[in-house]
Amino acid sequence: MTAETTRLRVRVSPGAGRTALVGRHGDAWKVRVTEAPERGRANEAVLRLLAETLALPRTALTLVSGHGGREKIVELTGMGPALIERRLASASGDARGRKDRR
Repeated sequence: MTAETTRLRVRVSPGAGRTALVGRHGDAWKVRVTEAPERGRANEAVLRLLAETLALPRTALTLVSGHGGREKIVELTGMGPALIERRLASASGDARGRKDRR
């Protein structure tokens, strides 16, 4: 049996004053990281933040697209989409959870 995989859309703001999961940004989750977007440092910071927030090992997350841009897709192994949404919403204080109601 294979582990469940889920793809997560993320919008990243590198070089921020502090690292944080901000909340929803359209159909993506907005993340701020202090690292600069050079030599993959910001990408790695995003993956570490998501792993910590979701209580997953860092090795369970893979950046599958957006290596050089702000819009990224991260593949997570071992957790379903409903649990991911609940944990991210809880960590960001985003009461909307699954839908952006702007």
